Amino acid sequence: MNATRLSPQPTVHPTAELTDSRLGTWTEVGRRSVLIESSLDDYSYVMDDCHLMYTRVGKFASIANQVRLNPSNHPTWRPSQHHFTYRSAWYGLGPEDEELFAWRRSSPVELGHDVWVGHGAVVMPGVRIGTGAVIGARAVVTKDVPDYGVAVGVPAKVIRLRFSQTEIQGLRHLAWWDWSHELLAQALPDFRALSIQAFLAKYL
Repeated sequence: MNATRLSPQPTVHPTAELTDSRLGTWTEVGRRSVLIESSLDDYSYVMDDCHLMYTRVGKFASIANQVRLNPSNHPTWRPSQHHFTYRSAWYGLGPEDEELFAWRRSSPVELGHDVWVGHGAVVMPGVRIGTGAVIGARAVVTKDVPDYGVAVGVPAKVIRLRFSQTEIQGLRHLAWWDWSHELLAQALPDFRALSIQAFLAKYL
């Protein structure tokens, strides 16, 4: 990742590849990462060697190295599930199968705000990761993860919530991820020092 200061303009490493994707302010995309028809909202970052396809990422998401969001499903119901049945032009067999690609697009992955996806995790098509959730390293997520849930393992299971339901409701209501850059700077000492209870008591 970039060791110097970021800017409102997205920072994209020269080796990264973006296709039909949108980046918000203060975002960063690391070395050799690939984004295909995906969006990365404000302040979110993708580390090195990641692959995002048909994925919507909220604000302040932290995506570690070698994460795969929405790996492609294959047409297992066909006599052959190989590329030649839908990427047919590659093999000189006929036109591409646009219906197959539309089927893939119909199951996007969604990440809420302030999500942390650990090193090497995989999130399967159609899964929604809630705001504030944590996905453990090398987890394979096949089901939705609730707001502020911690999911680990293969297949991933939610082992706990980061905060109480009352605190989670308070954070949803506060929606600090929508604060201005200036307000974030003012509140930075409190983000660093206050407990969740004290933070909510001060800002709600």
